[in-house]
Amino acid sequence: MSEKAPGTDRSSTSLLFRSNERILCFHGPLLYEAKVVKAEMWDGTDPDAPEPGPHYFVHYKGWKQTWDEWVDESRALKFNEENLAKQKALRVAALQASKKRTIVVPAKHSARVESESESQRSRKRVREQSVEKTEEQEVSRSVEVKIPIPNALKAQLVDDWERVTKDRLLVPVPRSPTVAQMLDQYQEHRRTSKDKRRPLRHDNEIVDEIIDGLKVYFDKALGNILLYRFERYQYKQMLEQFPERNPAEIYGCEHLLRLFVQLPNLIMHTNMDDDAVVLLKDQLGDILKYMHKFSKALFASEYENASPAYVAVAKAT
Repeated sequence: MSEKAPGTDRSSTSLLFRSNERILCFHGPLLYEAKVVKAEMWDGTDPDAPEPGPHYFVHYKGWKQTWDEWVDESRALKFNEENLAKQKALRVAALQASKKRTIVVPAKHSARVESESESQRSRKRVREQSVEKTEEQEVSRSVEVKIPIPNALKAQLVDDWERVTKDRLLVPVPRSPTVAQMLDQYQEHRRTSKDKRRPLRHDNEIVDEIIDGLKVYFDKALGNILLYRFERYQYKQMLEQFPERNPAEIYGCEHLLRLFVQLPNLIMHTNMDDDAVVLLKDQLGDILKYMHKFSKALFASEYENASPAYVAVAKAT
């Protein structure tokens, strides 16, 4: 028997599923056939596996190993007739929901439609199927794009809002670490982590791409949706003082955390497929756990008092 991993209890008596068992597993709003690769009971003492309870490392049938992942027991179902029927019903419901939003040809055009050639009807079916697929993705995404923010970071958001909008204080910038530095530190932490339960889907190249995209999102979003009115003059000052730097190289986690609140709405308006959205959500959630774990080093303990001259200009803008 192999040595027990830290923070886990491999006792099979309290596990509903066993290794190599065929199951159905939720991935987004739908159920997919999967196989249990590992089964473990997590006790919550491992900081890299904070949620206690049964967890299963699963491989989805027909999917690449990069999609293998750890799931809790709420996402897994026994592979039986009852749950297969549930799987089918969920797919039918998703299709019906998407069809309700497709465009219906008016009756007055029915004669012309009936006289269309086979090639015209074929092209039309392809267009309709494309519309239905897009609508289905939008329906499921509108329900599923949720990025859980740890309670301590929610409290940080409230404190941040009160300090800036009520107390007229400013986040000290340039920050250390900056957004770019923190994300680079996260990448290094993830690569050197000794946690062997990290799923294969956390491939370095995929994570690097997500991190690069997050930096771009931050740079474009900061001046448009992440600043409170009182901070806009400070933002102008920073751009003038550091014209060679991007916002992610000036601002820190206080403003990055605000972006995480906005990301679900931003993601909904992208053309990513559902699987890519699930992967992105998981990775963003992992970044938030890192920010929570090292919050004392990442967030400013004190905000700065604005000078009377700054307050006067800020009120005028």
